[in-house]
Amino acid sequence: MSMAEITVRGAGVFGLSVAWECARRGASVRLIESRAVGAGSSGGVVGALAPHVPENWNPKKAFQLESLLAAERFWAQVQAAGGVDPGYGRTGRVQPVAPGGEDLARAREAGAAQLWQGRAEWRVVSTPPAFAPASSTGLYVADTLSARLHPARACAALAAAFTALGGEIVIGEAAEQGPVIWATGAAGLEALSQGRPRVAGQGIKGQAALLGFDAGPSAPQLFAEGLHIIPHADGTTAIGSTTEREFDGLETDTQLDALIDQARALVPALADAPVLARWAGLRPRARSRAPILGPWPGRAGHFIANGGFKIGFGMAPGVAQVMADLVLDGHNTIPEGFHVEDSL
Repeated sequence: MSMAEITVRGAGVFGLSVAWECARRGASVRLIESRAVGAGSSGGVVGALAPHVPENWNPKKAFQLESLLAAERFWAQVQAAGGVDPGYGRTGRVQPVAPGGEDLARAREAGAAQLWQGRAEWRVVSTPPAFAPASSTGLYVADTLSARLHPARACAALAAAFTALGGEIVIGEAAEQGPVIWATGAAGLEALSQGRPRVAGQGIKGQAALLGFDAGPSAPQLFAEGLHIIPHADGTTAIGSTTEREFDGLETDTQLDALIDQARALVPALADAPVLARWAGLRPRARSRAPILGPWPGRAGHFIANGGFKIGFGMAPGVAQVMADLVLDGHNTIPEGFHVEDSL
């Protein structure tokens, strides 16, 4: 049997993960990227692989659970194949319990015990790690499902693993071969929306920063007052991010300054940490709020893998498997709510 030929457009985490999985299954894959690997929203600094709350269970949350559980093996295989460390670590997450929130936190603890099937925990605790912000209730939620990685380095790790398998990355333009999988982020959502009565989604601006603070290689990520604080394995700490539906340009601005000030107030250990990098990018948010996966309506042989707003890296292992199943094997395993039609 001849080797299947596939084209993937877009070298963000969805495009790279799908290209890697297809190549791993023996396909000849050409990945075409207009700018650079990780040039869009996947090239950021935050890297929070965190679950949705364990309640009101649905196919999206079930898919995310399996993907997060598969992530450790997925990223280990990527690193082994290409020799580049993505900075992955399943170090968990800690969140202060707000006043009046104890009953809900404990209900979610019981929900996780059932829904996460004993493979991860969501627990209410009274002893936080030293790095955690203060809690006015004295209580915290600690989960063992959350993980972190360094987004830009994870993209570099995927690119290295993919090319080690013989995959081809073209920066610029090249001829397509075989079926085409479009993983082109905010621009792809705009293209998918053209000529349709409703938009499939939009780009949401986010800003984040990287600080020179070493919380330790096993320190958990923090989530407090809507802010993610992510200790990375390389001795840096990321904070983010803003959610801006209206914006002028993609530069960082005073909104990021406010985010940095908020992080320093929440975690005094960050007070004197230097700002190493400031980042802004456009993240693809589907109208359905779930990833958009499947055939492109009206374009035979073309497929969509998009809409990983805030959950792209956590969903990537599952998205890669689903898209490879569909394009290589004709086997549709796309979860309910993730189909392209759900966002049109």
